[in-house]
This record gives sequence, structure tokens and C-alpha cells, in this order.
Amino acid sequence: MKSEGKIKAIFIDRDGTINEEAGYINHVDLFMLLPRSIEAIRLINMSPFKAVMVTNQAGVAKGYFPEELVLSIHDKLKGLLDKEGAYLDGIYYCPHHPEGSVEKYRIQCECRKPRPGLLLKAAEDLDIVLSRSYLVGDKISDVVLARSVGAKGVLVLTGYGKGEVENFGNGWGGVKKPVYIAEDLYDAVEWILDVEGQRVD
Repeated sequence: MKSEGKIKAIFIDRDGTINEEAGYINHVDLFMLLPRSIEAIRLINMSPFKAVMVTNQAGVAKGYFPEELVLSIHDKLKGLLDKEGAYLDGIYYCPHHPEGSVEKYRIQCECRKPRPGLLLKAAEDLDIVLSRSYLVGDKISDVVLARSVGAKGVLVLTGYGKGEVENFGNGWGGVKKPVYIAEDLYDAVEWILDVEGQRVD
């Protein structure tokens, strides 16, 4: 029988959370990790949480780069993590956009964040209980997505995060309010593990 309530995840946005925000990354060499990202993912690996990346890559739909480039960048990420003894349990991305120039990807999908498709697919594939999980990202839309599936949203100040706080922080409430505002991904993971009583020293 399929187990329930045992597997939880820390979902992680990509651009601006794991790597430097550089707009549409159209070359592998432009993919640069933020400080402490690998250490943060390794902390998750040492905990009961799964580490799962979820990212919008609308540049595919807009014709800025082919879908193969997204896969190449993710191969680079996996290689960098592997060298430092870290790994992602899953990578999920959305290449779609309803106003894209590439017909194949020009759809109103359910996987483009803040719609829940990526998280729902990961939960199905990996037997994750979303209500026991977290989503870490640099946009309020990530927090909204987390709450929409019963998870908890953490905002990081890297990427667009600092601007989100300065521009909209006073008006947060309800689904837009993060459970924690972190300096970066490492700070976010440390906080989550502390709250969950799963801190690894």
C-alpha cells in the first residue's frame, strides 16, 4: 500500500534562488551559482526532506533558446552539485508561455508557476506530501504557489527578493505573506530545518 504523510520536500526555485538572476539565460556559461547554494542543497540531502527544483523557463516558448539548452544547464547544475557531494531529487521545469512565439510551447498550461502543475507532478512522482513541504523562491508568486497547494512559502532576498520586500512588503497578507524571509537559500534551509527540529550540525 502506498504510504502517506512520510515524504516531505523543500522545493526550490532556480533563477535568483540557486543561481544568479541573469534574465533569460541563453548560454550555459551564463549559469552561475549563488554563494552557498550547493551547501544549502547538501543540507537538505542530509535531512528527511527531498530537494526538488521547480522553475519557469518561458524563454523556450519565446524563442530565445531551445529546450535542449535548459537540459544542458541542468546537466551543468547536476555536475556542480555532484562534485560537492550534493544532489537534487527532482528537477521540474515549464517551457510554456501563453504568448510565446514558438507554437509548440504557446499554451495556457497548468505547469507555469504560480499554477500548481510542477508541484503536483513532483508530488505524484516522488510521493511527496505537499502540506508538509516548503517552497523557497525569490518572488511573491512562489509564496502564493506554495500556499495554493497547502505548503509553506519562504522568500529569499537574492534575485528579485530584495525588490519584492522593498516594494510590496508593507502590503503583504494572506496568501502573499512568507513564513520566513531569508538572506539566501542556505539561510532558508537552516531556518526550515530548525523549525522542523531537523537541524544537522
